[in-house]
Amino acid sequence: MTHWVDICDKADLQADSGVCALVEDKHIAIFYLEQEQKLFAIDNYDPFGKISVLSRGLIGDIQGQVMVSSPLYKHHFNLSTGQCFEDDSVSLCTYDVRINGDRVELNLKGAS
Repeated sequence: MTHWVDICDKADLQADSGVCALVEDKHIAIFYLEQEQKLFAIDNYDPFGKISVLSRGLIGDIQGQVMVSSPLYKHHFNLSTGQCFEDDSVSLCTYDVRINGDRVELNLKGAS
């Protein structure tokens, strides 16, 4: 079941960077890759640093997989799957996110 929630205006996104949104008491990191016109949404909480900072991480890729590097201890998380590259036992929730007109929407029921 889909449950799309209006998050923000597309103009609020930072190209090739992340922003944090509070969505129904969850801190969600939303990343916008402008050239590819792709959005990714994951939990903003860094399970190693124990603080919500992943939206401030650097975006890059590891072996062709888009990832964010935590600004604290530099752990890398796959933006598509939420999987930590350094520790297979750690994975973040990911969310479906889309641009609908000029608005950004997140599907909270699409968490994986």
